[in-house]
Amino acid sequence: MAPLNRPAPVEVTYRNMRFLITHNPTSATLSKFIEDLKKYGVTTIVRVCEATYDTALVEKEGIQVLDWPFDDGSSPSNQIVDDWLSLLNIKFREEPGCCIAVHCVAGLGRTPFIRQKRRGAFNSKQLLYLEKYHSKMRLRFKDSSGHRNNCCIQ
Repeated sequence: MAPLNRPAPVEVTYRNMRFLITHNPTSATLSKFIEDLKKYGVTTIVRVCEATYDTALVEKEGIQVLDWPFDDGSSPSNQIVDDWLSLLNIKFREEPGCCIAVHCVAGLGRTPFIRQKRRGAFNSKQLLYLEKYHSKMRLRFKDSSGHRNNCCIQ
């Protein structure tokens, strides 16, 4: 069987916030995955799919793994959204310059990244969620330089 052609990790930066969007590794690709995480300075991974690898080797490298799974093509629960906003607020205030990795199975469906000019990037359930979403205004904080940071993801 031919190996899967996985998309390369993509770094997304907004002001002092950095995210790495990637696919999920397997046991066979875990060492390369960890290498990529270290290359981008990832301190936390948010895994939004079912587990496909043991987190022990990742955590051994000092990288925290958070399991917040939700169904592919659907929107996250209110609890996951609240946990996500809380994570961003704490991490980017306490660890300026850190990078948070997010992955689902292929890095395309649940992972919160939309490629530029990608037709059909949202499905109808996701679009409905965004239409009904109300900003929580919870990501306003001052970074270590004292600059006010208003996150685009609120």
